[in-house]
Amino acid sequence: MSRSSHPPVRMAMVGGGPGAFIGPVHRMAAELDARIQLVAGAFSRDTEKCRAAAALWDVAPDRAYADYRDMMRAEAARPDGAQLVAIVTPNHLHLPVAQAALEAGLHVISDKPATATLDEALELRRVVEGSGRLFGLTYTYTGYPMVREAREIVRRGDLGRIRKVVVEYSQGWLSEPIEQAGDNKQAGWRTDPTESGAGGCSGDIGVHAFNIAEFVSGLQVERVCADLSTVVPGRALDDDCNVLLRFQGDVPGVLVASQIAAGDRNGLRLRVYGEKGGLDWSHESPNTLTLNWLSAPTQTLHAGSGYLSDAAVAATRLPTGHPEGFIEAFGNIYRDFAEAIATGTRPDTVPGILAGVRGMAFIDRAILSSREGSTWVSLQEFAA
Repeated sequence: MSRSSHPPVRMAMVGGGPGAFIGPVHRMAAELDARIQLVAGAFSRDTEKCRAAAALWDVAPDRAYADYRDMMRAEAARPDGAQLVAIVTPNHLHLPVAQAALEAGLHVISDKPATATLDEALELRRVVEGSGRLFGLTYTYTGYPMVREAREIVRRGDLGRIRKVVVEYSQGWLSEPIEQAGDNKQAGWRTDPTESGAGGCSGDIGVHAFNIAEFVSGLQVERVCADLSTVVPGRALDDDCNVLLRFQGDVPGVLVASQIAAGDRNGLRLRVYGEKGGLDWSHESPNTLTLNWLSAPTQTLHAGSGYLSDAAVAATRLPTGHPEGFIEAFGNIYRDFAEAIATGTRPDTVPGILAGVRGMAFIDRAILSSREGSTWVSLQEFAA
């Protein structure tokens, strides 16, 4: 990992106030490599909570704003104003915040999914394309060194022609209706269609599984056949997803995502099979990548090793055997985005608005397929 000769990118954040999970993660990741500095924020609509977050994160009191629109105007008028806005709010605010930032001439990096609905994602694409600014999405798992190694292995053709993709993302934290107690902020908004959008599990973690499957395989999903369920009584959105996929070239795939798999924690796993062998990566063992060959012994690749590709080495901070994890993967995405801002390039490693549209198309079409009796539905009109 090389040092940058560019000054840190000045960042403002929308969301991330007291009680938030992902906001502090974004801040730590953004500042990990000293290429980004948090200088302002609309951390909460509650003025006192906003000030409390600013004090905790060493942001000047006069740069803590209760309204993100006020922040955009004020920061745009400052000679040392923010250059980048990080969006860490519930999904229903992603479009209006991103649009306000882009129209103010600021770059945007947003938590996934891109928006709350597919129509909003299409509108955001229009805004991004007309803004001349960069837009990125923090599909966190694409930042892991061994995920980037897996992508390079597929790109080099080591596995031969891809024949099948299997991805699963299994959690158990919503096995009970914890959102109904009213004291779990994360469960509350993630199960509320007015804040989360139309997708529950499909929009929260299913879209992660969809993204990593396309990211590593290099193939786009062209059709889906979905069976989405709401297992916990009284819940408004899906909490369990079973989806058949058809990638380009009629390559079959399977996507399973669940938040009611009692006892599971954060079980993201990806397997890609080609003519010569398959690869297997698990988030719960993120520093290894297993290659199972048809006519050769199984290989286990380790993060930090000198035999890895340049893409994996560039995403690694520590020698082999020293674990790197979630924050570092997040940090790789922020570092790559900061470098892109500094150099005026579009980073290949950071999913952009086209990936955002495809993610929302997956959620939208999976819901449609399930409602129509698990019929096959096309995504081809949303090809990147």
